[in-house]
Amino acid sequence: MTQFSIKRYLPRSLYGRAALILLVPIITIQLVVSFAFIQRLYEDVTVQMTQNMVPQLELLLDAVPDGEGALSEAADTLQLGANLPAEALKERVRFYDLSGRAVRDTLQSSFPALTGVDLVENRKVVRLAFDTPQGMMQVSFPRSRVSARNPHQLLVLMLATGALMTLIAYLFLRNQLKPIRRLATAAEAFGKGQIVPYHPSGANEVRSAGGAFLNMRSRIERQTQQRTLMLSGVSHDLRTPLTRLKLGLSMQPQDADTDALLGDVGEMENLISAFLDFARADATEELEPCDPAELVREVAANAQRAGQAVTLGTMPEEPGEMKLRPMAIKRALENLAGNATRYGTNARLSVEVLETAVRIRVEDDGPGIPDDKREEALKPFARLDAARNQNKGSGVGLGLAIAADIARSHGGTLRLGESEALGGLCVDLVLPR
Repeated sequence: MTQFSIKRYLPRSLYGRAALILLVPIITIQLVVSFAFIQRLYEDVTVQMTQNMVPQLELLLDAVPDGEGALSEAADTLQLGANLPAEALKERVRFYDLSGRAVRDTLQSSFPALTGVDLVENRKVVRLAFDTPQGMMQVSFPRSRVSARNPHQLLVLMLATGALMTLIAYLFLRNQLKPIRRLATAAEAFGKGQIVPYHPSGANEVRSAGGAFLNMRSRIERQTQQRTLMLSGVSHDLRTPLTRLKLGLSMQPQDADTDALLGDVGEMENLISAFLDFARADATEELEPCDPAELVREVAANAQRAGQAVTLGTMPEEPGEMKLRPMAIKRALENLAGNATRYGTNARLSVEVLETAVRIRVEDDGPGIPDDKREEALKPFARLDAARNQNKGSGVGLGLAIAADIARSHGGTLRLGESEALGGLCVDLVLPR
């Protein structure tokens, strides 16, 4: 049995919830006041005024047996209209006329001889029909004698004032929430690798959160720069002795030991390059409009020139630009394509434009990665050689980590799965549009 939860029906945005907090008390107060007003004025006051008319109507009915002269004199004295004999009246009261219904019920309970009440023909006049021994008699008097004049003015004034105050509160609320939206926009852009201008404003709490965000952004940028500079320096310092060592080995007599040492030196150079690529990622590149499909075509063409079995799959018919770091995206795709051809025979690149994102898919026909090891495969320096083909060499374990880091820097994600077409690993690089 499912449990009912009101959270499902509440607005998800802060603006919607704040507006709900604002409107619910105002509407509740208006409903309560309106109900009390209708209960007191439309019923109690109307009943009281109608009961004050009962003695006057009784005096008029008492004058009926005394003749037409006495009836006319009594009607003039009481300021009532009386016609005898007259036609019978049908009971006509509008369903929404609350005070009219109270007048009808009060008079019917006081006069058993009352046969008809008409409040429709003339909204400002009450017309009654009494069955007397001398025949049917009609009595008329102004509606103002049994109900208050313009009773709706209080309701109209209350609704107008409530609407005006709601509008003022809405504008004030929007102005107060604007700094929060600006902070959310800046944080979302930073998550996608974009730096947008932001200055803390608004209430003290929002300013404090904005200042904390700026400090955090500065620390992250400084840490990224320090990491890049450190590894760049280490790479530069290591390349010099490696170059001397490589030059010295090349001048030695060539034998199996020398070739093995030269292979070790080359592997060390490759490791340094991989470390530098992972540290650098996209720290030195700015966002610029580019077509992701065109980047995929360039990566595939470069791989084919290098002798790799890389083909193109599904591609969008029309070009579409989005802000990316093209060199970083190409580096990620080259790593993914290199892994695909290293552990498999064939690789295929495809691009699909979704509603809110672009998905770049890299598939191979290799052994793939088991479900329980895919999360570990995205970590830096993770090497899952037991599950992969070792016949074509093994890397340092940074290919997937570099691609995942580049995807996160664009606000996207890297997903691992199983290729339905080729049967190997399927890697989806999802980038938000």
